[in-house]
Amino acid sequence: MSQLFKKNKIVIGINAYHADSAACLIVNGKLVAAIEEERINRIKHWSGFPFDAIKFCISQLDQKKNLNIDLVFNSSLSSRISNKFISLIKNPLLILRGVKSIKKNLSINRNLKKLFDLFPDIKFTVSHSEHHYCHIIYSYYASKFDECSFLSLDGFGDFKSSRWGYVNNGKFIFKGETRFPHSIGILYQAITQYLGFLNYGDEYKVMGMAAYGKNIYSDKIKKLIKYKYPASYELNLKYFSHHKSEFDYDWSSSNPNIPIIFNDKIIDLLGTPRLKNIKLTQNHYDIACSLQSVYTEILLKILIDIKSLTDSNKICISGGCALNSMANGECSNKNIFESFFIPASPGDSGGSIGAALSKFEKKSIDSESIHSAYTGMTYSNDLIIKEISSMIDDTEFSILHFNKSDDLTDHIANLLTKEKVIGWYQSSSEWGPRALGNRSIIVDPRMKDAKNLLNSKIKKRESFRPFAPSILYEHQEDWFISNVYSPYMSYVIKFKKNKRELVPPVCHVDGSGRLQSVTEKNNSRYHELINKFYKLTGVPILLNTSFNENEPIVNKPSEAIDCFLRTSMDVLVLNNYVIIRN
Repeated sequence: MSQLFKKNKIVIGINAYHADSAACLIVNGKLVAAIEEERINRIKHWSGFPFDAIKFCISQLDQKKNLNIDLVFNSSLSSRISNKFISLIKNPLLILRGVKSIKKNLSINRNLKKLFDLFPDIKFTVSHSEHHYCHIIYSYYASKFDECSFLSLDGFGDFKSSRWGYVNNGKFIFKGETRFPHSIGILYQAITQYLGFLNYGDEYKVMGMAAYGKNIYSDKIKKLIKYKYPASYELNLKYFSHHKSEFDYDWSSSNPNIPIIFNDKIIDLLGTPRLKNIKLTQNHYDIACSLQSVYTEILLKILIDIKSLTDSNKICISGGCALNSMANGECSNKNIFESFFIPASPGDSGGSIGAALSKFEKKSIDSESIHSAYTGMTYSNDLIIKEISSMIDDTEFSILHFNKSDDLTDHIANLLTKEKVIGWYQSSSEWGPRALGNRSIIVDPRMKDAKNLLNSKIKKRESFRPFAPSILYEHQEDWFISNVYSPYMSYVIKFKKNKRELVPPVCHVDGSGRLQSVTEKNNSRYHELINKFYKLTGVPILLNTSFNENEPIVNKPSEAIDCFLRTSMDVLVLNNYVIIRN
């Protein structure tokens, strides 16, 4: 790697003091490393300063002295000030938030000083880039598109909830935006809280619930939000609290602390909110279904407006709302655009890559590296065997080593056909919220009781949540109604009717699957394993769920071993080593 850094432009992009804090390293336009802080410190959705992620990025540089490194944050102080000023005119009591913002900036400065003291031989310069621009530039460069439309859609960033436009001759042309306090992400978060899911990021649970419900509350949900041409929306603020002076997100603690966003008026509209741990009823499932329906309807209108006003055939979508894979699947099936692209980490952690990219010209960008989802930590076989020796009792477990990948995948494919639950740990950890075949638990998707087995003995999660199918992309059109390329599980697509009964644990109650398209190029060993399983069974799919148990996805080999030992997994694969319970 040393040749890479002789004449170089080194940039570290940072997402800090927002959920999923993260850092990435880009050198001369090539993405060298990217990781979320939670993968290292083991605190879910960590929202503080990403010291460990930054240190990991710097560790990837062979030379660590006499360097100049740009640090770029995915938020813009000037943008925040201008947008807050507009909001203050409308609501002067929001000045209290301005005081908290000053305190946050002082905290960033203190943490930067600690970082500078830690690396005295490195000269750092600090700058900022607007939040939604960071989302947009990351998705654009990762897409490998030339000219296209773009949409960034999330809760809030720099006092905006959306921005959209198009790219022409390498220039970003912004056509519209939605500003605080209006946000479709806030709507989804509010109803998620109403349904009793109070942790940050629980919206995916509501998506899983939606398939069990009926769309009977859409008219009531539409009283909360109104579509606004072009490509925007307005909340009915009488039902919400986030625009009040006493309301504030707390990003300073280790976990995001989100107050209740809706107010008591929602009880008159939808009834009494569900309390945490109270059993879900059909009414709750119907509300989830109706919310998802309204969200998808508005997203479709946004996309239709963008298409008509930009006349592009391709679009990049980013921001936290781009994680709504159900809506993504439905919208892609409407063929509004010929091509959709959603990056591996469209949410706020991914904004760190966009922040770093803002320092480079397009001609210097290595789009292949930006496209990759495998940018995290890698551990050698030497370290892995040391961890195995110290943590595994060889009287209780069999330990195998394979020199050839072909022999390893043959062995594991055979174990899968014997209904073994396998922890699959390979090479670099994934970037973004989903396990994509390097930190995964994998199972034969033909097992009828696999879902109950995984939920009761390993994952310990709600029964309504589906598991994902990893499928060989070359066979996708034989199994799904769409051949949309989905390497990051960005789309929920319906199985063909004649295939649904063949893979019950990865086919959701509505006949859909949040699929991962696997190619030899994007993950060669995982592709090889699924292909071996296909040759044995005629099914080109594996059940894939994240390698964890109510914690961030495992990162180190020791974390994988610890998770294996405290759960009922049958087999653990660590690179070329296989551990089997006797």
